[in-house]
Amino acid sequence: MNKSAMTLIHEQPVLPEWIDYNKHMNVAYYVLIFDQSLDEFLDEIGLTREYRSSANCTVYVLETHVTYIQEVHEGDPLEIYARVLDCDEKRMHLFLEMRHRDKGFLAATSEQMIMHLSVEDGPKAAPMPEFMQSNLQEHKDRFADAPPPQQAGAVIGIRRK
Repeated sequence: MNKSAMTLIHEQPVLPEWIDYNKHMNVAYYVLIFDQSLDEFLDEIGLTREYRSSANCTVYVLETHVTYIQEVHEGDPLEIYARVLDCDEKRMHLFLEMRHRDKGFLAATSEQMIMHLSVEDGPKAAPMPEFMQSNLQEHKDRFADAPPPQQAGAVIGIRRK
């Protein structure tokens, strides 16, 4: 995926404590960075901590697929990009890319299905406010003509010859 078909949402260097015995970033921290980036994206569309508290609503990640493409090391500057692949009144299907800021290579991707919930009687699936749905649709429309990311919709399994 060309990063020009995505929105930059987060920048983060690889911290020393994230390095494992293989001398690269441990898989758990890829997920952490994607999760922190998701929070920034949610803030951008209006699904802030203040909204969650006042509206008694939240979001749950229902499913996530992470691909690890190229290792990153201590101090590497990372950029996280996001794209809305689809959305409806209660859900958002997002695709995130982690890229090395200076070298430009794709390090990892995260595809996520997220549900908006009311916690008042539940948690129970609930429609997002109109302004939030509009913000998501605007993000989706921004890159509607771009080809889908190569890793989107991937199925895991052993390929047999």
